[in-house]
Amino acid sequence: MAIAAIKDVEFGEELPAFVPDTSLQTASKFASLVGWNAARFNSHEAARKEGLPGAMIPGILSQGYLVAMIHSWAPTADIKSIDTVFRAAVIADEEHSITGVVTDINEDERLVEIDITVANSKGETRVFGTASVNIPG
Repeated sequence: MAIAAIKDVEFGEELPAFVPDTSLQTASKFASLVGWNAARFNSHEAARKEGLPGAMIPGILSQGYLVAMIHSWAPTADIKSIDTVFRAAVIADEEHSITGVVTDINEDERLVEIDITVANSKGETRVFGTASVNIPG
């Protein structure tokens, strides 16, 4: 069920999991579009030569996926901020999921705080953080 108003939000509510497109093709295309033509986004082999476990999903694409997850839960939400910590690379061609949980609700200001996590299929947290979201009355 999509959230339409602040009154619909419950403390501790888990947002529906979101599975982002972490294909190498998407990572490479996105990196090219933003002017990041580094090999670490285009080739697993080249990334491994740099000491990485494989080609990475650009961090700003991961943040875009966080926004997409929030908007799939609350389509009319206005994202005020997303503060993230990148613990480890989000590796292309590996399955990841994005989850969130409501950790604070300020009904007077219509603000919701959401803890957000990007984890791989092994359950390892790759990115975590907090989003501050304004939801209409």
